[in-house]
Amino acid sequence: MRIGILSDTHTGRPLDEFGPGPGEFLASVDLIVHTGDVTGPLVLDWMEQFGPLIVNRGNHDTFDDPRLEDVVLLEREGWRMGMAHIVLDHRHRGEERVGHLKRRGYGDTELNILIAGDTHYERLEYEDNTLIINSGSLTLPHNQTVRLGSVVLLEVTRDHVHAEIIPLGESPGLKNPTRPAHVDVERGGRLLSASYDGEPIELTNGTLHWPGQGPRDQM
Repeated sequence: MRIGILSDTHTGRPLDEFGPGPGEFLASVDLIVHTGDVTGPLVLDWMEQFGPLIVNRGNHDTFDDPRLEDVVLLEREGWRMGMAHIVLDHRHRGEERVGHLKRRGYGDTELNILIAGDTHYERLEYEDNTLIINSGSLTLPHNQTVRLGSVVLLEVTRDHVHAEIIPLGESPGLKNPTRPAHVDVERGGRLLSASYDGEPIELTNGTLHWPGQGPRDQM
């Protein structure tokens, strides 16, 4: 199953105003997950033309819409996933960091995959047999001015998970600050491979911490 993850679009308008990239990406997946700060229902209507849609309510989503949910828990191909907009963890590196994330952000300690938004910084991490994903912002990457940013492709099978950060190209005259990355994990929790900005990452102790720069106090 192919799941397309995006976040923090901060526009009520259809995303094809930013070029063909967003639509081409959404048309390539089986399920669309938007982790909040949509800011208007028209973009949700536009995304639904591409397939099933799950949406978290962000702190800037002040409109009423039955499609908005604070926390979403689901299972696909035997992998238990949680989605929420904001998951504060204060970048704690102690033994209980991931358990804290699961309890505070999602209310379920048995999750295999945690998905969040809000920071506008893309991130892939793997710790305590848990894949942690933030797709960054599609339209305000790294809190810069409006421009194309990044999305995440999450592919799940019974035996394997592949997560990939995909920068959606450049807006005219504006650099996309996001970086491509990937991580592969097999059933049972073994970390198989990872890369950042086109270079492989050496894996140690079955843990992957994001090598890029981002807010220190949020997932």
